[in-house]
Amino acid sequence: MSHPQPTRGVRRLELTTPDPEPVADFYATLLGWTVLAEPDGSFTGWVGDRLATHVRPHSETAWRIVFAAGRPRELRGGAATDTGRALHGPWAPTPRPGEPAWLELHGVPAADDPYWTDELGCRPRTPDADYTVYETGADQRPLAARHTSAEGGWLAYFAVTDATAVLDTARGLDATILVDPRPTPSGTAAALSDPAGAVFAVLEKPAVWGGTS
Repeated sequence: MSHPQPTRGVRRLELTTPDPEPVADFYATLLGWTVLAEPDGSFTGWVGDRLATHVRPHSETAWRIVFAAGRPRELRGGAATDTGRALHGPWAPTPRPGEPAWLELHGVPAADDPYWTDELGCRPRTPDADYTVYETGADQRPLAARHTSAEGGWLAYFAVTDATAVLDTARGLDATILVDPRPTPSGTAAALSDPAGAVFAVLEKPAVWGGTS
């Protein structure tokens, strides 16, 4: 049964790390964020008037995906929901360079689909496949993807103009390149980890949320 108030996208992305300032500066240089220092010691990264990511101090380096939904609650795998408008997702404007552009949930078998479809109010497009898109109900808009793999957790993609150029810049910023630019179901994408070890991906010139998914 679907959640009574399905999510309409991502409220915010959060990145926790022991020393947030240099990590926020890394993304500012790589993705063009405007970084603001917050009173609680965290840093927010902005693209124009839209929040890209909130970088918070914590002993563990990890991403947290916060979906916009009817009430705040914790979900599995470093995800949560919160009230408020979805800033990124299938109903939001086209992702600009530096903004979140797509999400993939890795390491989750098809047997876990009922949990996510219930919590997020979505459905798998091809439930028996190793890679499937979670899409909204009657609108059938792509919300995120589920990819069965050895690695687990949510992978956030950020929009870029040129994936190869971004990776060239990242090499000079002590990032680690994990996957060079290659075709994916969402378009040309690459994966890397920041200097603190958080893994993320970039998606080249997505025309919509999820690129071509």
